[in-house]
Amino acid sequence: MTIRVMIVDDQMMVREGFSVLLNAMPDIEVVGEAVNGREAVVKVAELRPDVVLMDIRMPELNGIEATREIVAADSGSKVLVLTTFDLDEYVYQALRAGASGFLLKDASARQLADGVRVVAAGEALLAPTVTRRLITEFSKLSTVPRVASAARVGELTERETEVLVLIAQGLSNMEIASHLVVAESTIKTHVSRVLVKLGLRDRTQAAVFAYEARLVTPG
Repeated sequence: MTIRVMIVDDQMMVREGFSVLLNAMPDIEVVGEAVNGREAVVKVAELRPDVVLMDIRMPELNGIEATREIVAADSGSKVLVLTTFDLDEYVYQALRAGASGFLLKDASARQLADGVRVVAAGEALLAPTVTRRLITEFSKLSTVPRVASAARVGELTERETEVLVLIAQGLSNMEIASHLVVAESTIKTHVSRVLVKLGLRDRTQAAVFAYEARLVTPG
C-alpha cells in the first residue's frame, strides 16, 4: 500500500529535494506541499496524507502550532518534524504538541524514507540516543513535575507504569517483553492501555510524559 506524504517547508529547494527523494521510492507518493503552517492545516484536511513532513520555523503559522492543530483535528495524519539541529527546544515542543518523531534535514534518502515508513505504520520515530537526549535536556528545565502529569500516573497499574518507564528509555515492544519476561502481545496490550488511560497519541508522547512526570530521572 502506498504511503501518502505531504511536505511542509517554506524553502522551495527543500520541498523539491525531499519530493524527488520520496517519489523515487516504490511505496511512497508525495501528494502535496505547503509553504507554511496555515496552508498545511488546510491541505491536510483536504488531502488527508498518511504522513506530514513538517518544518518548524515558518511564517504565517509555525510547525509547532500547525502540528497541534493537525493532531487536534484527528485527521489520522502523522506528523514527522524536520529540523536542522538535533538538540532543539522547538522540536521538544513539537513532540509535546503531538508529533510522532523528528528527523534532521541532512538525513539520507534511506533515513528519510525509513522514517516515513515507521511513522506511517503507527510507531513513533524514537531515535534512542538523540530523542532521549532531547527530552532529557528540556524536561530538566522544569524543577518540579508537571502537576497534571504526576496526578495521571496514579491511573496506571504498577505493570503499566513499568512499561511506560521502559518506553521512555527507548525500548521496543520486543525488548520490553524480553526485559519483563512476558509475551510481546502482552506488552502491546499494556502499551495500548497506557496510551488510552493517559490520553496520549503514541510512544513519543508517552516518553515525554514519563520524563515530565519524573518517572525517568533526566541525566
